[in-house]
Amino acid sequence: MSVTKIDDVGFANAIRQQGVTLVEFGAKWCPPCKVLLPILDELQQEEGERVSILQVDCDESPDIASQFGVMSMPTVIVFHNGEPADKFIGLRPKDVYQQAIAKYA
Repeated sequence: MSVTKIDDVGFANAIRQQGVTLVEFGAKWCPPCKVLLPILDELQQEEGERVSILQVDCDESPDIASQFGVMSMPTVIVFHNGEPADKFIGLRPKDVYQQAIAKYA
């Protein structure tokens, strides 16, 4: 399993209504986003079914980025049971995301 790329259209259906979803808002040209993606892929491998990790390209899906107030990239929003629960702006160490998953899982 790896990070799943989604867009404005598929966003609502991709967010888990039960459990934890991490959504990374970034862009192809964003250097910190490029560093973050392998970390998130690794997390998805480690956490398996416990969490769903999604990626939104802000250039391709500006509406959903705007809806959640994404002003800088990368931004990771943690959804718990379909609702935003936490937001991390900028590149963070892997353990920050692990702790967020553990907090809501």
